[in-house]
Amino acid sequence: MKKNLRERFKTEIINELMKKLGCENILQVPALEKIVVNMGMGEAMSDSKYLDGGLENLKMITGQKPVITRAKKSIATYKIRQGGPVGCMVTLRGQRMYDFFSKLVNFILPRLRDFRGVSPKSFDGRGNYNLGLKEQIVFPEINYDKIDNVRGMDIAFVTTAKSDEEAKTLLSALGMPFRKQGGN
Repeated sequence: MKKNLRERFKTEIINELMKKLGCENILQVPALEKIVVNMGMGEAMSDSKYLDGGLENLKMITGQKPVITRAKKSIATYKIRQGGPVGCMVTLRGQRMYDFFSKLVNFILPRLRDFRGVSPKSFDGRGNYNLGLKEQIVFPEINYDKIDNVRGMDIAFVTTAKSDEEAKTLLSALGMPFRKQGGN
């Protein structure tokens, strides 16, 4: 039987990373802490049905109930009021996080049109990585005929790494397909 990503991380990848990064202790090895999947939906202010569709899509994609995010400030230009709904998000941890990561890396990203790898420049300087998808229909859980609007999403990979290099090494070991530096 094939090991899942969480078991592989504990048994194989930690040892591999200890050698690569020169860690003396298992606790020094960077790990994936959480994955935050966020859908920004500014249109939800004027149309409450728009938000319901996004919540349902995010629930099907992640297998977890999303939380509605609300505006911190009013922005008149975009007709956003303070406290109004502007999107939804899910924070994945534990087994669900590893399952989502595995699904994303092995099934979703390779299915994208003209996919040559994810950008190695999307690190935030603190060892976290951000990835944006333009449409939710790349996920097999989403029925193409039943969607009302195509929505994009942001996926943030939060790690315990102290630098971007450590985080890139960790995500590469977990299977993230980074694009080669030469061919942007």
